Amino acid sequence: MAKGPLDRLASLGEEVLDKASQNPAAHRILHGAMQLKDRVDDLSKRVRGLEQMEKRLSQLEKRLGKLEYAAKKKPPPAAKKTTTAAKKTSSGS
Repeated sequence: MAKGPLDRLASLGEEVLDKASQNPAAHRILHGAMQLKDRVDDLSKRVRGLEQMEKRLSQLEKRLGKLEYAAKKKPPPAAKKTTTAAKKTSSGS
């Protein structure tokens, strides 16, 4: 039975992959690509964590702004007036 063009291409691709897996340079490139994928995955997780932190920070800034506005709007409490009594001095002699 004659092989079609797709069968020949698949067979050729398998041969190339087999030879590439035995080549040390290709192995290093493949290993580096896999490490790069892992690093990108880790980085994307960190970025998602930063986005959550930015959202929380934004909420805290809004709360702080409301508190500062309320503090400026509200007059400070009046200071209590205290009277001081004259100190009695005792003579030690």
